[in-house]
Amino acid sequence: MSERHLEFRTLLKSNAEAVEALLASLLSADVRTDEIARPERLLAAMRHGVLNGGKRLRPFLVIETAALFPNVEREAALRVGAALECIHCYSLVHDDLPAMDDDDLRRGQPTVHIAFDEAAAILAGDGLLTLAFDIVAAPETRLPDATRTALVLALSRAAGIGGMVGGQGLDLAAEKEAPDEDGIVTLQAMKTGALLRFACEAGAIVAGASAEDRATLRRYGETVGLAFQIADDLLDLTADAKTMGKATGKDAERGKATLVSRRGQAWAEHRLKELVTEAEALLAPFSHRAGILVETAHFIANRRN
Repeated sequence: MSERHLEFRTLLKSNAEAVEALLASLLSADVRTDEIARPERLLAAMRHGVLNGGKRLRPFLVIETAALFPNVEREAALRVGAALECIHCYSLVHDDLPAMDDDDLRRGQPTVHIAFDEAAAILAGDGLLTLAFDIVAAPETRLPDATRTALVLALSRAAGIGGMVGGQGLDLAAEKEAPDEDGIVTLQAMKTGALLRFACEAGAIVAGASAEDRATLRRYGETVGLAFQIADDLLDLTADAKTMGKATGKDAERGKATLVSRRGQAWAEHRLKELVTEAEALLAPFSHRAGILVETAHFIANRRN
C-alpha cells in the first residue's frame, strides 16, 4: 500500500468522524432559535437515517477540494459537507420506501421505514432535506453572504428536479420503459452524479476560487460521479448483500438497464480506468496539492462496497 493511499485512508476516516460528530450535534435534542420543539420520535428517525456510519464520501470531496486553495476555513467546508450529507441521506431514506425501491436494509441495518414506519421515514427525509439548507444558511457557516447564496443555488439545482430528484423520477420510469444508452447516461448523471458534481464544485465555491478552477473541479466531479455509478452497477452484479450492506441484483430483478448490463464487465473495468486517467488529467494544474483527490478517483473506481 502506497504512502499516498495510506494518507488518503487516514483522511477519509478522520473526515468521516468529524462529519459524524457534527451531524450528531446538529441532530441533538437541543431546540434552536426560532424552533418550537424537536419531536423525539421524528428526531430518532432522522438520526437513524444519518448516524449509521458510511464513508461520507460526498463531504470528503467538499473538504478536500476546498483544501486545494489557501486560507480556506475548514469548519465552513465541513458544515457544507454535512449539509450535502443530509441531502444524500434523505434521498436514501426516501429511495428505500416501498413506493420507490422497497429496500429493507441500508448500511447493514434496517431502513428507516422498517425501523420506524413509512410516515416517519417520509417526515425524516423531509426534515433532513430542510436541515441541509438550514446548515448552509446559518451564521455558524462563516462564509460571505454571496458565497452562501451561491452554495444554496448550486445545491438546489443538483438536488432538485433537474438533478437528483429528477433522476429518481427517470429511474422509476425506467422500470416501465427501458431507456436507450443516452437515457441511461442522463438518468445516472442526475440521480447519482449531480450530488458528486456539487461536492467538488462546492469546495471551489467555499474557497472563493476562480471561475476556471470552479469549472475544472465541477468537471472532475462529473468524471468521478460517472466512475462511481459504473462501479456501483458493477458491484450490483458481482458483490453480495453482506459486503454491500444492502440488497444487490435489484436492477436486474426489476429489469432496469445499466451501462454495465448492456456493455459487460470487461467494458466497465476498462471504462473505469479511462475515467481515472481523465480525473488525473483534470487535476494536473493543481500539481502535488491534488494528490489526495487523485487517490480518491482511484478509490471510487476500485471500491468493493
